Amino acid sequence: MTSTLGTGYSDLKEKQKKEATNVMPKIRSLCAYCGASQRVDPLYLDTAKALGREAALRGIELIFGGGRVGMMGAVADGAIAEGGSVVGIIPEHLESVEVGHQGVTRLEVVPSMHVRKMRMFELSDAFCILPGGLGTLDETFEILTWRQLGLHDKPVVVLDTLNYWQPLKALIEHQVKVGFVKPEHAEMLTYVSDLETLFETLEAEPRSRIEGESERF
Repeated sequence: MTSTLGTGYSDLKEKQKKEATNVMPKIRSLCAYCGASQRVDPLYLDTAKALGREAALRGIELIFGGGRVGMMGAVADGAIAEGGSVVGIIPEHLESVEVGHQGVTRLEVVPSMHVRKMRMFELSDAFCILPGGLGTLDETFEILTWRQLGLHDKPVVVLDTLNYWQPLKALIEHQVKVGFVKPEHAEMLTYVSDLETLFETLEAEPRSRIEGESERF
């Protein structure tokens, strides 16, 4: 029997199939970069905890820096409260002063900060930047630089609670304006203001175009 739907329908289905294969598969693990300070507005801590809860409810494993204080502890506590899988990566010198979160699914103690960041990268499908201090900036710029250099193609999304990251956005825009950063590199960082948009953004990310990411390091 000849189909009465015509070639237009077939073309549409083929287009939808191609688009579907280019969409990032379900996020299995999300790395949260965030601060450990407790001297901050409680809304920051609440947002971190809500992120952990939402990740757990979506069946997404949380990867974080392994600490039990500040936003780091809050994001882990949120996921744990909902029965989520939580993996903390902490260097020996921090674990030795008893700041490691003992309630997580797995706490990996590694020899250095460098190993910690690489291990967090290896375990994560995507990265969420929450408010934080110098350490969070370090992690953010390193993961962006790695992407700029073509070492990976994983999404990096900023959760801009209380407009905390607007000065960073302005700085990068200035770097683009004066020629130190290419516009397409600045666009590797996506800013969102709420959790719903965060997860929608991650789900809409294209599938990674880079094979054998870890082998490039």
